[in-house]
Amino acid sequence: MLTGTQLAAADGDDTAATGDALRKAETRGLRGVSQARLEGLLSEPNLATDVSFSRSWVDAQPKAKGGAHWKCLSEALYFEARGETVKGQFAVAEVIMNRVRSARFPDNVCGVINQGTGKRYQCQFTYTCDGNPETIHEPRAFERVSKVARAVLDGRAPDLTKGATHYHTTAVRPQWARVYTKTAAIGVHVFYRHTFRTASN
Repeated sequence: MLTGTQLAAADGDDTAATGDALRKAETRGLRGVSQARLEGLLSEPNLATDVSFSRSWVDAQPKAKGGAHWKCLSEALYFEARGETVKGQFAVAEVIMNRVRSARFPDNVCGVINQGTGKRYQCQFTYTCDGNPETIHEPRAFERVSKVARAVLDGRAPDLTKGATHYHTTAVRPQWARVYTKTAAIGVHVFYRHTFRTASN
């Protein structure tokens, strides 16, 4: 998991950490690898967490703010998981971050969320390509998920999905679920990773 400083850099809040990652990469011969992926490769696990998966914990957090990637992640959680438990929301956010770290997906949060939005219903997250306006009708719910997004970007949450890069609701059974490795079931979502062991594959 990226450290809080490194995730803040990916969110556009700390360019110093990105520069450090690039310098380390150059000494290890990793030129040509994207910044976000370098940070994932070079970081050490952040074992400290102060997250409690409860609505009272979320409500007690300061109002969240951030850059474009925070906004993208907040909107994804709102449209994909606002009706989920707090733990379920953290798990969905984790999948998005696992994709950012994976060579199989774009190397930034907004890129992952908006991947494949050129044609209707041919995208990674349906709300981005269903033709409906992305309007926030429940501001209180958005405020809560935005705090979850901030905590995840800051590296405060523990690993919940064991490297999952995919999920679906329990109401469906997509074809890809037959060949991917199931890693967790949280709330109304079931989580999977590629048959490869880590999200970095």
